[in-house]
Parts: sequence; structure tokens; C-alpha cells
Amino acid sequence: MTRIPPLPRDEWDTEALAPIAPGRRLPPSNVLGLLARHPALARAFLTFNAHLLGASTLPVRTRELAILRVAWRRRCRYEWAQHVLIAKRAGVTDEEIAGVRTGAATPITTAVDELEEGSNLSDATYRALAADLDDHQLMDLVFTVGTYGLLAMAFNTFEVELDPGLSDEGFDGSG
Repeated sequence: MTRIPPLPRDEWDTEALAPIAPGRRLPPSNVLGLLARHPALARAFLTFNAHLLGASTLPVRTRELAILRVAWRRRCRYEWAQHVLIAKRAGVTDEEIAGVRTGAATPITTAVDELEEGSNLSDATYRALAADLDDHQLMDLVFTVGTYGLLAMAFNTFEVELDPGLSDEGFDGSG
């Protein structure tokens, strides 16, 4: 049972939620329903999050692999289920998703693990990332890992349920 139930969609302050999808009709979402309960927080957070999802300089595949690793480490079922779909649309393979779960030694997995464990990157990891990412991309990566760690914390704490039709296949380590 969710701790803070999502606000029914017909009660949403759509202006507060608009930063995530300006000019578009918002989809049904338990996360948006949760945020709709606190319009000031929703507006502020979604303005920032819109950058990470829509204007980030990170390649989408890189962003999604990082988010999936955060979701896996934080055991966040909702974040995992949502971002497996997004990752696959961005061309992330089932093998790469399996590597996220097992902690395959890739620069992104290592970076997420180091940021989650020590809030910093080792010199070796930073150099490995900087070989492929520019300064803006490095900043977007660190802010993405931190933000999705925060979201995982909120989703887990408030026990956000999966949206209808959303599958968490593979979250238990299979498939």
C-alpha cells in the first residue's frame, strides 16, 4: 500500500506539472500524481528534471544506463520499470541491461557505483569518463546520478506503485 496515494488525475494542477511536458497532455502516472500533491515542489523539481530528460548533453543511452544502475542499486522498482522502457527505446540492449544488474565493469557503471558509495569519482574513473564526455556531459552525468538517487529514495519511501500496464520484468534479476 502506497504511503501517500497519488492525487486523482482530475485534481492535478497541470500548470505545476507542465515543466515535464510543456504544451502536451500529461500521461497518467503515479509519480505525477504524487508530485501533484505538492504543486510548489512539483514545479521546482520538474523544471530541473526536464533539463535532465530533455536538454541534457549526455547521450540518451548513457543517461539511461546511469539511471538504471541507480535504480538497481537503490532497489527502486518504479524507476527501474520506467527506465528499462526508455532505455530500450534508446537502443540499450538486453545484454547491457543485464550488465547493469550484475555491475559489469563499464565506465558508467563504475561511475554510478563510486558516486553512490562515496559521492565522488576516483581519478581513474574520471579520466575514463573524460575520454568520451566533455565538461557539460560530465556535469550532466553527476547531476543525473544524484537526481535519480533522490527520486529512488522518494519512490521507495512513499511506496509508489507501478502504473497500470508497466512491467518490472527483470527487476528480480531474471530476464
